[in-house]
Amino acid sequence: MTGVRIARWQAEDLELLRRLNVPEVRDHTGGPETDEQVVARHERYVRGHGPRSGQMFTVVLPDGRKVGSVGYGERVWHDVPVYELGWAILPDHQGRGLATAATLAALADARARGRGRHRWAHAYPSVGNAASNAVCRKAGFTLLGPTDFEYPPGRLMRSNDWRLDLADPA
Repeated sequence: MTGVRIARWQAEDLELLRRLNVPEVRDHTGGPETDEQVVARHERYVRGHGPRSGQMFTVVLPDGRKVGSVGYGERVWHDVPVYELGWAILPDHQGRGLATAATLAALADARARGRGRHRWAHAYPSVGNAASNAVCRKAGFTLLGPTDFEYPPGRLMRSNDWRLDLADPA
């Protein structure tokens, strides 16, 4: 979708995070969180990950409406530091290419801000989440295969491991 942009997560974005905390959005990631968990997540998003370690964004339509989130953060995967990407789009805005556009913008930010900090970006959508697996494919990730992935903490889920080379200017 032309004109979709991402904007750094702000204190006033708590209500958006609450609107994203619904079964239609969270079904493949352990289900909706408690409000206490949502508020804690929001506080982490506002603080940010650090100057080069990652960032959370809102997904903004051309008319200024915020309809989702996208971001990346550092993690160690198979003993290698990587960026992990994640996204969520409000149910009434899904299926329009917004998650793919936002993911591409977040990858561009990771390349620019990371300045070669990590070579690889990964995404770990549930094997049953066809829409998020399609986002990975459309954004240029390579499917490495299924894996057991801990998300949320304490819960293993069967995910696909998608990898993208950040050294490739895409």
